Parts: sequence; C-alpha cells; structure tokens
Amino acid sequence: MPFGYGAAVVLSGSMEPALSTDDLIFVRKTGDLKAGNIIVYQDRAQLVVHRIIALDENTVRTKGDANQAADPPVDRSQVKGTVIGHIPWAGRLVSALQTPAAIFGILIAAIALIEWSYRREKACADRQQQRIRSEIERLKQEKDRDQK
Repeated sequence: MPFGYGAAVVLSGSMEPALSTDDLIFVRKTGDLKAGNIIVYQDRAQLVVHRIIALDENTVRTKGDANQAADPPVDRSQVKGTVIGHIPWAGRLVSALQTPAAIFGILIAAIALIEWSYRREKACADRQQQRIRSEIERLKQEKDRDQK
C-alpha cells in the first residue's frame, strides 16, 4: 500500500451488515491488531475482509459477521491492513470504471476535452489577432486622414 493507505471493493456479503457488497473500503497498513477490528488479509490469490475474533502472538482468527463459522487461523504476515472507513456502493463505480469500455470512454472524453480546449484557445487567439488587425487598420485610416 503506497504511503500506508489503500482502498478496495467489498466483493461478498460476508461482512453484512457492517460492510456490504460493492462498498468501497479504506485501509490503513496494520499497526496494533485488536479483537473487533475489521482487517484485510491475503488468502492465496484473493484479499479477504473479516473481523478479528481472537489473536495470539503469531496468528489472527477472523470471521465474517454474516458467517456461521470462523475462518482458519491467519498468519499475521498475511494481514495487509485495518479497515478505517467505507463508502456504501462506491465500489460499484470504481469497478465499473475499470472495465475496458469505461477506460475507452474516459480516453475518448480526455481526447475530446483536449481538442475542445485547443479550439477554444485558438479561437481566443484568432479574436485577439483580429482586434489587433482592426486597430492597425483604424490607425492607418486615421493617419491617412490627418495627412490630407
């Protein structure tokens, strides 16, 4: 986790009602672990978000709030961090923005914004240039009148 903080999307209902599927959680790198903390730990290829129910010197026991049974003991080295907050349903938006279609849409929007900005700046410069030409023309005409 860069700077000791991270975010993740809850993928299951195992922590209902505290955390729901598609909630966006904020995680702080673990310092002191206490019973009752909601933690994120690595279990093989996936991250798990469950509550600590017991600890000893080397392991942590966790359980999803909505689960009947506790999880097998987790080595403390597998713990990635402690949940420090969440935004309900915000994970749905984060997940949606990671799809190829969304990334393509964001890329197209960025290109369109750059093009719009370029055209706007060019139009502004063209108007300024036209004002200068008009002023030069007006001064030439004024000079011609004064010479007659």
